[in-house]
Amino acid sequence: MSAAADTRFGGEGKPEWRDPSEIPGVQRAFTGAFGEKLRVLADAAGMVQAVLESTDLDALSDAEVVAFTQTVENAGRPVDAARVGAATVVGYRSRPGLGRDSMAWRLGASHQSDLLTRLTLASRQEMKRRLALGEKVAQRMLAGQVLEPEFPAVAAAMRAGELGIDAAETIVKGLTDYKVHGRFDADQADVESAELGLVERATGSVFDRTRGPGDSDSDIRCTGPILRRGDSEGFTYPADDLRSLAARMQALLNPDGAAPNATTVEAKSTISFGELTRGLYPLRGGVTPDLEGVIQNLFNTFQSARSAPRFPSAQEQQRIDAGELVPGELIDERTGGEKRADILRGILMQVAQDPRTPTMGGIPPTVMVHVNAADLLKDAGVGWIDGVDGPVSMKTIAQMIDNGGFQPVFFGSAGAVLGLGSKARCFSPMQREMITARDGGASSRAATAHPSGPKCTMWCRGRSVGKPMLPTGYCCAGTTTTPSTAAGGESGWSAGARE
Repeated sequence: MSAAADTRFGGEGKPEWRDPSEIPGVQRAFTGAFGEKLRVLADAAGMVQAVLESTDLDALSDAEVVAFTQTVENAGRPVDAARVGAATVVGYRSRPGLGRDSMAWRLGASHQSDLLTRLTLASRQEMKRRLALGEKVAQRMLAGQVLEPEFPAVAAAMRAGELGIDAAETIVKGLTDYKVHGRFDADQADVESAELGLVERATGSVFDRTRGPGDSDSDIRCTGPILRRGDSEGFTYPADDLRSLAARMQALLNPDGAAPNATTVEAKSTISFGELTRGLYPLRGGVTPDLEGVIQNLFNTFQSARSAPRFPSAQEQQRIDAGELVPGELIDERTGGEKRADILRGILMQVAQDPRTPTMGGIPPTVMVHVNAADLLKDAGVGWIDGVDGPVSMKTIAQMIDNGGFQPVFFGSAGAVLGLGSKARCFSPMQREMITARDGGASSRAATAHPSGPKCTMWCRGRSVGKPMLPTGYCCAGTTTTPSTAAGGESGWSAGARE
């Protein structure tokens, strides 16, 4: 890029990108009064880096770690606000409508985000995030006149170093539709009061308008800029909790907009399945607040802690003193999501077993699993469910057989169905009750050994073959079997689990 391109960046064709440190204009920025500010920032960054390098986090006490975490977070907020502000200015000067006058074009970049990613080495997604927030908290220009930001309280709190980006985004997203030209009509004085209230809850500080040039002592509302006025006497909330507070503000600003009554615009629950990915079908959709309340309360009911008085023996007390929390108890290592999935499975299975549940062709809701007999005996291969594209592991099939049993189907060499065997179960209901009583009421889900019981026998090509004993782990309670025809192969069987 030539020297002429540095001042006007003119000429024919798009200029080539150069390292900003090689551009004379950028080099001159490090001189004079502004250059002194840049040197102060660089010295401050070096000082912070030196302090961090001299701090051994692992050696800190609990109280020191708490103080360090809060101090570092407070120190980072002004920098985050400056990052958003700088990105907003660069984005405004690189907006597409400027053509060759765009800063991005003159420096050899394609667009706003391209220039910002080159300057900061951050991701394009992060640059878009800063630009979106900056449009709401930066000053605006209208007919040559400078206007305050669309969210002046959020902007003031960010400049004061008290509001982080996450909390600022939450407030902006929660109130954008209620600002001027938003989707919902609302009194703008009330919207500003809601913004001030959310900022107070997020920072623990009171921000309010100061007295403007035309304000008198008798005016209730001031028109001056928003500044910090003092500490709040209320509670402060993390960024995630601000969403629920913003939703309450929305209901106050425009109840029909937050929860519309009109059929054409009211929210509707929907659930669907995505394509099979890495062995899982993703759930897609959304639920209304009332349905979310029903689902969440069901989850909470099943996951609530249950306690009963129990006095440990001397040996158990020794183990407790050694650090074991509950001697003899199994540790549930499932994540919260896995627990909720298991709860939903159990609820659906109970509904399927209810005699009031509708049937299809006179048959209750039944999941038909098909597997080749040879694969089952070798404990290899996979099975398939009618109407489902994804394969079923042999472990899952064994678990379903353990409770629901199986029914063999006889095939000829050409794949024709020759006959249907009788239903067989690994354990009868009476045997299962006896095993449960023997284990002290423990669920078979925790069993790891093979309890004694009758072998499951399969018939293949007229010969009796002994099927290895199947484990009882993760049994599907209440499963039943129904006749079915296995797909292909010389021999096969099918087990239907009533889910």
